[in-house]
Amino acid sequence: MKTATLEKTTMTFDKKSLDNTTLLNLYKRMLKPRLIEEKMLILLRQGKVSKWFSGIGQEAISVGVTSVMDREEYILPMHRNLGVFTTRDIPLHRLFSQWQGKANGFTKGRDRSFHFGTQEYNIVGMISHLGPQFGVADGIALASKLKNKNQVTAVFTGEGGTSEGDIHEALNVASVWQLPVLFCIENNGYGLSTPTTEQYNCKDLADRALGYGMESHIIDGNNILEVYNKLTEITDSIRKNPRPVLIEFKTFRMRGHEEASGTKYVPQDLMDEWGKKDPLENYQEFLRNEGVLTEEDEVKLKETIVHEINENLDIAYAETPITPSESEELNDVYQLFTYQEVKPNNKTEELRLIDAISEGLKQSMQRHEDLVIMGQDVAEYGGVFKITDGFVEQFGKDRVRNTPICESAIIETAMGLSISGIKSVVELQFSDFVTSGFNPVVNYLAKSHYRWNQNADVVLRMPCGAGVAAGPFHSQTNEAWFTKTPGLKVIYPAFPYDAKGLLATAINDPNPVLFFEHKALYRSIRQEVPTDYFTIPFGKASLLKEGNDVTIIAYGAAVHWALNTLDKHPNINADVIDLRSLQPLDTETIYASVKKTGKAIILQEDSLFGGIASDISALIMEHCFEQLDAPVKRVASLDTPIPFINQLEDQYLSRDKFEGELLKLLEY
Repeated sequence: MKTATLEKTTMTFDKKSLDNTTLLNLYKRMLKPRLIEEKMLILLRQGKVSKWFSGIGQEAISVGVTSVMDREEYILPMHRNLGVFTTRDIPLHRLFSQWQGKANGFTKGRDRSFHFGTQEYNIVGMISHLGPQFGVADGIALASKLKNKNQVTAVFTGEGGTSEGDIHEALNVASVWQLPVLFCIENNGYGLSTPTTEQYNCKDLADRALGYGMESHIIDGNNILEVYNKLTEITDSIRKNPRPVLIEFKTFRMRGHEEASGTKYVPQDLMDEWGKKDPLENYQEFLRNEGVLTEEDEVKLKETIVHEINENLDIAYAETPITPSESEELNDVYQLFTYQEVKPNNKTEELRLIDAISEGLKQSMQRHEDLVIMGQDVAEYGGVFKITDGFVEQFGKDRVRNTPICESAIIETAMGLSISGIKSVVELQFSDFVTSGFNPVVNYLAKSHYRWNQNADVVLRMPCGAGVAAGPFHSQTNEAWFTKTPGLKVIYPAFPYDAKGLLATAINDPNPVLFFEHKALYRSIRQEVPTDYFTIPFGKASLLKEGNDVTIIAYGAAVHWALNTLDKHPNINADVIDLRSLQPLDTETIYASVKKTGKAIILQEDSLFGGIASDISALIMEHCFEQLDAPVKRVASLDTPIPFINQLEDQYLSRDKFEGELLKLLEY
């Protein structure tokens, strides 16, 4: 293999009508992250920084994109985009504190490197699961469009990240909704050690835009003036004519994926070839030739920036290490929500569960004038269960939005709306389908407030449950996946009254709420429900019956199974607790009842192992052991997937097992 010479190639720079001040500013903006990185590499070797993902050789992209963006426009960078943060003038000592895990960083030591965001600088950092970035950008851009702000949202990923399904979903949504997003792909040759030839099989990633009906451009990512000039034109155009544009920046990663991985897998002649295309050195030479930058200016600039780096490092070093506080950690999992009670009026009407949810949702849409509903078929069709029937006529298609079949991108879009201050409700057609959007639920919605103080003001409506012979993919009740995840709230009403009041609270709550709605109860359960808007607090169970023999704990359809069993045994005097709220959980009511009755049985529709009944049982054993007269009993469905045909579904469900287990417990 022929080795390229180390002589520097001449890049062609076209300054167009740019004045010397702009030309020099672009140089300063590239120089600063380069010098910071060089310092960080030294500190990494000294063990003063835990990890580093280098963007050396890619500064023109970060600086160019950020320089054409307005300060109030959001940018969603990755871990090689230091130039985004420095061009937005984030104080260096705060960046250094972030990388050292100090409290003055942006995540209080809870996340590392560039895994953070900051509303102060309109930057939304990445998570390690790369794909959600694009979907969140969709949500921010949608908010801009809804508010008629004429703004651009810029989001970054690498060529490796484009293989993720979330990227496809987000590009498709952006195109369908014509969202003003600048999708930036930094094609730097390798995803860790995997070359582009093993990542995708098309000539240019920009070619993919055609399939989305989207405009695209290929830009030399090492040429700062090409980046700046072309993006100035493109972003100005997007602001006037909102639409998504895909940009593929051709560049190269000159160092390892992260420093520990090295670059031994890269052929040396390829490194040499791209080394000659260094964006900073070539631009520096151009400025010298143009008489814009003298050697004296260059030395002075470098001295000034190095001094700034060292001065800010001293500030970060002087900051005391974080002192762990258990209460602070727990308190930051959720955004503080001060519940405001809205009492129901005296006028009621008999409603089915489905009607109560629809009415509660409609009244919340009236109360929150920018609340957005998103989901498959929720607009003209009214949703598969007709809960949003007629909503389009009342609230319009901007606020009641049909989505493509892309749960991940829509949940991520909801996160982006929240970042922009807009509440949203996402209807999962069936709770089973949340698996297609599981990552953004448990890794983005759940963790953002804890990580960088950004709430996720999102409600996910989850039609769930068996009893309608719908089989393994439409009948699951999967609440335990989410009660396990800190940062999420999980609500599961069994009655129309509770459903309406709790849904109102869920929408008021600025935290992510999964709102489970049992399909078999939709049209089978009726109740008198106040006609006006009202709320019910989370974390408060409902005591449906009182007795001294046994405590029965249930939620969802299982509540009705328990009540039906007691109707057959009027001699059993039981406390019946409808949990309603699974996270937060009303342990006070549970403990008080069990200490009174001495016996507890927990009925759930979900399969047994790992279900919420197991945790409640453990809590009772820990807190009520001395008052128990019998072991705590759990009754749950079979540890199998949910079958389709009614004979097998009946055998699967815990419904018909409950009576026998209850009688056995009472005889203990």
